Amino acid sequence: MQFEEFDSLSTASARPAPASAASPLVRLQYLVDNTPAIIYCTVPSGDFKMTFVSNNAYNVLGYRPEQMVADPNFWFDHIHPEDAPQIFSSLALVFTEGQRAYEYRFRIHDGSYLWMHDTLRLIRDEHGAPLEVIGSLTDITVRKRMEEALQAKGEEQQQLIAQLRSAHEQLLQSEKMASIGQLAAGIAHEINNPVGFVNSNMGSLKNYVGTLLGVIEQYEQAAAPHPALTAQLAQLRRQADLEFLKEDVTDLVRESMDGLKRVKDIVQALKDFSHVGETEWQVADLHQGLDSTLNIVSNEIKYKARVDKHYGVLPPVTCLASQLNQVFMNLLVNAAHALQAQGVITLRTGAADGWVWVEVGDNGVGIAPENLNRIFEPFFTTKPVGSGTGLGLSLSYGIVHRHGGRIEVASVLGQGTRFTVHLPVQPPGA
Repeated sequence: MQFEEFDSLSTASARPAPASAASPLVRLQYLVDNTPAIIYCTVPSGDFKMTFVSNNAYNVLGYRPEQMVADPNFWFDHIHPEDAPQIFSSLALVFTEGQRAYEYRFRIHDGSYLWMHDTLRLIRDEHGAPLEVIGSLTDITVRKRMEEALQAKGEEQQQLIAQLRSAHEQLLQSEKMASIGQLAAGIAHEINNPVGFVNSNMGSLKNYVGTLLGVIEQYEQAAAPHPALTAQLAQLRRQADLEFLKEDVTDLVRESMDGLKRVKDIVQALKDFSHVGETEWQVADLHQGLDSTLNIVSNEIKYKARVDKHYGVLPPVTCLASQLNQVFMNLLVNAAHALQAQGVITLRTGAADGWVWVEVGDNGVGIAPENLNRIFEPFFTTKPVGSGTGLGLSLSYGIVHRHGGRIEVASVLGQGTRFTVHLPVQPPGA
């Protein structure tokens, strides 16, 4: 009877109750209706039908208590659909643990949602049988918004930290490339001098050898009328193995000349690749940049891959050539690392509508689909620990973006990967 009387009072509006004149029941009703938490009771069964709701529900949720009590599914129907499964899956634990707490979104009268903290407690009778479930529902929307704002702020700070870290690494990489460029220029200058005079000497030596061999033939012709002298010269020829010497000395001189030309090409590639002191945009030939970069990374490639070139017709491009050479180097080295055995690296170029494109393809292991969206992230790498920094593609992406271009990637596991660099002939920021 006392519960029924208390339940009937729940439909009345909250009103002040003087402490000196109020009965204990009225005083209790006054306190319940004016507390920040909504107090409610439900049946101790699976449907959790509400049997009592305090009057302050109207102030918080916009629903009248009798409206909430009348609908047997009111509580279930107003929980946010994304939050309901987690609650329903563990609600039965109230009967074993005796108490549960949840945080979820609850739909209020105007159709919006409030974040609520809900504490449910099972009440048993003197025999231990479930009697009812009492709940305390508190609006925590302000707290949740503050938590979300803090989380967003934290994520923003993490992004800023990542950007600073990436910028720092890019600066270090730029400084390293500048140092390499200065070193390469110094080496090229120092090597050019001895290579120049050795090359000149080898040219003179080639002429001298030709002259000496001609003199020997003339001696033999002059000695032909004198049999004794001819026999003596023939013996000397056999002892010295003159035929082999004539053939071998010619080959040695030719191979030495080829080696010197290779050294000169490497030195020129170093100079073209480094472009020391380059801070201004300039018009460059991308094919020359590709070829010089191939010379630089030939040691990474020559034992693992054959390079097939399919160059189109490219107009001169306004660019920072040394930075684009760095992009080409990263793509070529990655292509070589993707090959498990002897493979093929394919270079293609072309131009259309004020744009040029350079494609670096391989028939290597390919990239997993789940990694394709992450390969340009700073420090992301699929290589073993210690085998890569994860900065190559990130720096390449930044360089191409600075030129107003873009990098596209297509890959199939087990078949290979293609990176295509698209660049405007005249970048907007040049």
